[in-house]
Amino acid sequence: MGHGEKYYFGPFELFTGTRELSKNGTKVKLRGQPYLILEVLLSGAGKVVTREELRKQLWSADTFVDFEHGLNTSVKKLRQVLCDSADNPRYIETLPRVGYRFIAPVEVVAERAVASADAPIFSGEELGQAVLSAAGLNPQNPRARENPGTASDAPQQQQVTRSRPWLALSRVWLAGAGLLTILLGGYVRDLQLHRAYQSKRLTDKDTIVLADFANSTGDPVFDDALKQALSVELGQSPFLNVLSDRKISATLQMMGRSANEHVTVDIGHELCLRTGSKVVVGGTISSLGSHYLIDLNAFACGTDDTLAKEQVEATSKEYVLKALSRASSGLRTKLGESLPSVQKFDVPIEATTSSLEALRTYSMAMAVKHRGGDAPSIPFFKRAIELDPNFPMAYAGLAVVYDNLSQPSLALEYATQAYQLRDRVTEREQLRISAAYFRAVGEVDKEAQTYQLWIENYPRDPVPHHNLGANYFNVGQYDRALAEFQEGTRLAPDHVISYANLGAAYLCLNRLDDARVTFDQALARRLDSGWLRENIYSLAFLRADANEMQQQVAWSAGKPGDEDPLLSKQSDTEAYYGRLKKARDLSRRAVDSAIRADSKEVAAFWQLNAALREAELGNTASARRGVTAALALAPGRDAKVVEALTLARIGDVSRAKALAEELEKSYPTNRFLKLYWLPTINASIEISKGNSSQALLDLEAAAPYELGGAATFISYLYPAYVRGQAFLLAHNGNDATTEFQKVLDHRGIVVNFVTGSLAHLQIGRAYAMAGDTARAKAAYHDFLTLWKEGDPDIPILKQAKAEYAKLQ
Repeated sequence: MGHGEKYYFGPFELFTGTRELSKNGTKVKLRGQPYLILEVLLSGAGKVVTREELRKQLWSADTFVDFEHGLNTSVKKLRQVLCDSADNPRYIETLPRVGYRFIAPVEVVAERAVASADAPIFSGEELGQAVLSAAGLNPQNPRARENPGTASDAPQQQQVTRSRPWLALSRVWLAGAGLLTILLGGYVRDLQLHRAYQSKRLTDKDTIVLADFANSTGDPVFDDALKQALSVELGQSPFLNVLSDRKISATLQMMGRSANEHVTVDIGHELCLRTGSKVVVGGTISSLGSHYLIDLNAFACGTDDTLAKEQVEATSKEYVLKALSRASSGLRTKLGESLPSVQKFDVPIEATTSSLEALRTYSMAMAVKHRGGDAPSIPFFKRAIELDPNFPMAYAGLAVVYDNLSQPSLALEYATQAYQLRDRVTEREQLRISAAYFRAVGEVDKEAQTYQLWIENYPRDPVPHHNLGANYFNVGQYDRALAEFQEGTRLAPDHVISYANLGAAYLCLNRLDDARVTFDQALARRLDSGWLRENIYSLAFLRADANEMQQQVAWSAGKPGDEDPLLSKQSDTEAYYGRLKKARDLSRRAVDSAIRADSKEVAAFWQLNAALREAELGNTASARRGVTAALALAPGRDAKVVEALTLARIGDVSRAKALAEELEKSYPTNRFLKLYWLPTINASIEISKGNSSQALLDLEAAAPYELGGAATFISYLYPAYVRGQAFLLAHNGNDATTEFQKVLDHRGIVVNFVTGSLAHLQIGRAYAMAGDTARAKAAYHDFLTLWKEGDPDIPILKQAKAEYAKLQ
């Protein structure tokens, strides 16, 4: 298709020389693949152009892009520009699974493109060929002469030659020589600029530092909002790597500055050098009467050379985000991202939210979350939703926060709302929303598949590695979890969750020295969090370091959201050694602390954790009271799981069974519920009824997952512990020994829950049943030694002492 063809159809005119589309004389914006598709369809108007032909012409074989999605999206955009309809087409007819046909009448006029604003745009290669053609040389063979003109040109050439051959020839030669000189000069300059530009383009390993916008409008709504918008726009690219806010804050502190200091372009340059980044991107917004001018500039780190720039104008405040989206797309291309990639990952920020105020508040929520933790960010996320009730990432932010704060019911509520709005966001955000939703509803396989797709599209993002690691962690695949956590830590060495997760995996693998090194690395980097401190506490327990445990509890004092889990951990430690009165007091304090932090669901968990302990120790009445108190606080899904287990453990069969049936009916897709908790609950019910064979049958489903965390507060290898009791009920001491030994061998999983110490007693009972008196005595002795300071009125302690006496 040559330069200079004009196509007329309906009110439209397309000139291929400048790749411009006009409607009734007014230019219409149409770029990239949609434009090229239109040109191909017009050139074969009336004929079917297959999808395969379009792929071969417009999508090169070495381009990594989802062709089907790209073609469908491009045709949809093209129809929008033409105001066409797939159902009732005026221009483009779809032949399902075959291709497309341009059905409107088309008039074609060949015109010569002139050297003006309407001149065609040549690539360096095209320009070089044009130079050679102008000199009469074959571009494919510069030494050979071009053949004479076409037959229609010949008579005119002959006439000129006969008139004044020497003058005509000299004029033609001089004109050709002048044109050749001009074109060669332009070609060389174009080639030099092209090579210089190419040398400055980024690679997929380079990192970008985003500076804060310079806002000269006087309108504070642009503060933070535009940088957040640009971060989302550039962040959807799988090619560009934007330096994280955490890394920026950590580096600012190393520079002796405040962690939340305004990042000017100058400060951005220093950040760029210190972090080994390649480019600083700065933006400005200024007023032009009622209009706004937005400038984006990308500067090379260290040299201050301008690598790329974009300038756009917004006709009003309402169009600022739309204009910024256009500018960011242009900037991405100029920085080296391929056009197909930009087209595939190009959701404008106004699709996510059109409210500048909501975006600004969301940006503040993210900043507060990063600097102050999850709980303080909640009011900001909620305010963003008030400003824009259809803001999916604000819902997603709350889902993550409530999940981190161990409030699964609220996490599920907000994750569901975000998931219903997921079509409005970028690819990366959609992956984040989908994964959070699948996690909340317990669809483990879909959650893992989402993380794997996320890693495939964004291999330098640490988040999917950590979340996939957590997925493996929950199903008990700790080696695979460790590998993902290690990769996440490599990608985000200044993120505290990296070290907390990695250390937790080491604990579950009983690699205590590696866990210690990991936690020390975090603290040496001045990284800290409640989750990290909880894991340090667990390590201290496993090493019997009482002083270290107490230091972690002291660290958490008065910190909302951090104090209550460590108080509950300390209560478990006291119960582990039989000091039940102290345990009860600490559990009460943990519940009160969680309530003060406005975390009633967490408070209910601490209450249920204490109730389950009471059930295992034989305090039926205390366990029942604990269940009642917990459900008054928060009767959510996960609370009902532990309630059902507690009731089953104390023999309240009817209530436990009713809850189990309700859970199974209400959450049919929750894998952990179906394959971990319901088998454990049902087996406990059968044990209460004296039916060991059915209990063992129920627990078969849980075997592949019994080592896992099961995505709740309370797991503690419960299937193995209950199975051991079923074997005791069946008078099978040898198999019971095997199950209780699992609990003793995996101390990093059970840690300090009371079943960890009770396993010594239970395995003693199993040895005694198997006739191994010596081992039975040793196991009883171990248990009674652990409980040497235990409260004497605990039912199970009384039983243990009586049984041990009979062995003597």
